[in-house]
Amino acid sequence: MDNKPQETRQLHHNSSTSPWRKTASYVSMMLLGAGVAFSGSNLATRMHSSSISTPISPAIAAPIPTTDPNFVANVVERVGPAVVRIESSRTVTTRVPDVFDDPFFRRFFGSQIPRTQQRVQQGTGSGFIISADGRILTNAHVVDGARSVSVVLNDGRRFTGQVLGTDPVTDVAVIKIDADQLPTLTMGNSDQLRPGEFAIAIGNPLGLDNTVTTGIISATGRTSNQVGVADKRVQFIQTDAAINPGNSGGPLLNARGEVIGMNTAILRGAQGLGFAIPINTAQNISNQLIANGRVEHPYVGVQMVALSPELRQEINSNPNNGLRITEDRGVLIVRVLPGSPAARAGLRAGDVIRRVNGQEAATAEVVQRAVENTRVGGQLQLEVSRGGRNVNLALNTGAFPSQLQSQN
Repeated sequence: MDNKPQETRQLHHNSSTSPWRKTASYVSMMLLGAGVAFSGSNLATRMHSSSISTPISPAIAAPIPTTDPNFVANVVERVGPAVVRIESSRTVTTRVPDVFDDPFFRRFFGSQIPRTQQRVQQGTGSGFIISADGRILTNAHVVDGARSVSVVLNDGRRFTGQVLGTDPVTDVAVIKIDADQLPTLTMGNSDQLRPGEFAIAIGNPLGLDNTVTTGIISATGRTSNQVGVADKRVQFIQTDAAINPGNSGGPLLNARGEVIGMNTAILRGAQGLGFAIPINTAQNISNQLIANGRVEHPYVGVQMVALSPELRQEINSNPNNGLRITEDRGVLIVRVLPGSPAARAGLRAGDVIRRVNGQEAATAEVVQRAVENTRVGGQLQLEVSRGGRNVNLALNTGAFPSQLQSQN
């Protein structure tokens, strides 16, 4: 959890890593996703509120019959004007290799060799308008570190965008442009999605504006660990609609043209595997960003993994890990961050969480969701097995440390 997360584009593991570390997920850590395309660096192949629910244009909100063979085209005509391209730039600093400190090079170049070099990276992502006065929803990684953001509307108009707030933990950001009477999108309900439903993605992949791809909802509730971004706190929507670099921040729509998700991640080397942040999650986060400019996430500070008989045997057969496990089920605490809420509550590495708030802790995701469902400062009741005996602990969550968020 204190290590920098792997990017979505690198969803593979070192074969030398032990199995229980491969499956470890972080309670304290939270998309980086995969859709903003940066020159020289491809980041892609790396939660209804009044503030958003502004009056919707009837043309966009109108239901679209799926019996019409051209229903996709109708959706695109209705929602396309509210999908935007986001152009950003950021300064990247790199250190000059130490070899240039060698007297041999100093002999020729003297003291003129700089210690660092800077270059500007240009990136392109997608977004969609959520209020007629110019609020736009996109991914945090689309605008991360950007010194300037330009927003290009479907009609060609260009605006300078102000970043109202970003949340690296969920990969959600809100931008504001100085405009009014803009077309907006209708929000759907991502909690009611079922695998097999139709899905439409619109965005600007690889600089190709207003690209439309279609598919289905392949699955819901994909954990961040399954997607390969263990630092995020999102239950992703999986879709087979094509998502490419530059699609990040664009809308995922249902057959009625309602937004059900925000496209954000792809798996490098995979085909038909795209992921989106549920729109209910994105709305919740964006409302907080609009109101406060930031989001507080409950934080515990442990690294954990679900136990199985095979994993128990693997751990106990390794004399170097210092752990001796007597349980076959539950969630093993692999590591506790010093000074964290977990440490203050008395959790230790090697503890096995059996129940959280009275619910059986069969997987790490059960514990993760229990943490997410508390407020900062809220209390969790844990039943823990320690060395074969039961221990009951009360743990008060803390706020996710900002220095850890900055590492996302």
